[in-house]
This record gives sequence, structure tokens and C-alpha cells, in this order.
Amino acid sequence: MSGDEARDAILGAVDAATDAVRDGDPDAAHATLARDYRSVGALDGAARLDRFEGRLVDYGVDVVRLRAADVADALGARLDRRRAAHVVVPRGTPDAWRPAFAGRTTVRDDAPHDALEAADATVSGCAVAVAETGTIALDGGPGMGRRAASLLPDVHLCVVRASQVVELLPEAQARLQEAAAAGAPITWISGPSATSDIELERVAGVHGPRTLVVLLVEDA
Repeated sequence: MSGDEARDAILGAVDAATDAVRDGDPDAAHATLARDYRSVGALDGAARLDRFEGRLVDYGVDVVRLRAADVADALGARLDRRRAAHVVVPRGTPDAWRPAFAGRTTVRDDAPHDALEAADATVSGCAVAVAETGTIALDGGPGMGRRAASLLPDVHLCVVRASQVVELLPEAQARLQEAAAAGAPITWISGPSATSDIELERVAGVHGPRTLVVLLVEDA
């Protein structure tokens, strides 16, 4: 049996097995699903930031809380600490951050994969962050770059504004709805990349950066 024949046989078996339980109108079936989970958070701004930071620390993330005026200095200090000479800087990165890149080679986020992988670090903003899960979402907008830019370099420094932190996942999904509808790839990040091998030993950096640094900007 050829590869194509095997694929068709498998898909045919799946189709036959699910035919009796398939919804005639998937959209109508989706609309009837129970949604009794919380969709709006109750924490105030300060509590949201505290919970978000706590979740990040649990994941082993280096968290820096600072004012907007100090972002460039903080970025520069963290890049210096990691001796990052080649840094991926996505299109649309705020001009106010650019002093952090003085004296370094900057790499565009649309550079070839080998150039991104050779970079020491990448810097980005984010679209939204979830306090309850310590998750950051990137939608490829200005200052975030394409997905490969946040996955290939070994260090990711992400700037998150207080106004971008929501309490619950449904709130984040609402903010991402327009980007998702436009077909933007949404990248969800919960701590540094990590997985477990067959012996259940945790290994960092297999599917993305081994180090995640979050600069949490507290200014309103």
C-alpha cells in the first residue's frame, strides 16, 4: 500500500467511525455549547499584576517591574547581562526602546531562519497577557514580529504593559478576536520553552527560548 493509499484508508476509517455522531450544522452545535465558566475577572489592577507576576515566577521567568520611562535602560541591562551582541528587533518596535540596541547588531524579524537562530536574543512587545495562567500572547502585530522571531533565539525579552494584562483567558480571547479573524498566527507563551523526555526529566529550550524575561510596565 502506498503512502497516499494508507492516508486515504485511515481518513476513510475515521470518517466512517464519526459519521453517526457528526453535527449536521457545526455552527449551530457550537452555539449551543454550555459556557458557564467565568468570562470577566474580578481582580483590580494591582491584584492582576501581582497574580501575573506570581505565575511567571512559578514558571522560572525573570520578571522586572518598572516604569515606561525605564524600559530602554532595563532592556539594555538585561541584554548586557547575557552578552547579547545580535538582537532580533521586530518591525514596529517603539523608538523609545532603541537606545537599548546601541552598539549591537540588530536582526529583522523577517530575516532567514538561520539568522534568527544565530541571534543571541529577541525583544518584543505583546498583544495581551493572562494573569490567571501567567500566559503571554503575541499576534504578529507591530513590535511582535513573526512567530519564528520569538521561537528561534535562545533568549526572549518581552515587554508587557499593565493595560495589556487581563485576569482570565476568555478576556484575552476577546482582545485577540480581530487578529484571529484576520488569520494572524497567535503564539501563546507560558514561561520558557520546556518539555520532558521519556524519563520525565525536564529539558529547557527544545521548542523555543530557554530564557524568558518579562518587563512588566506598571505605568497606567
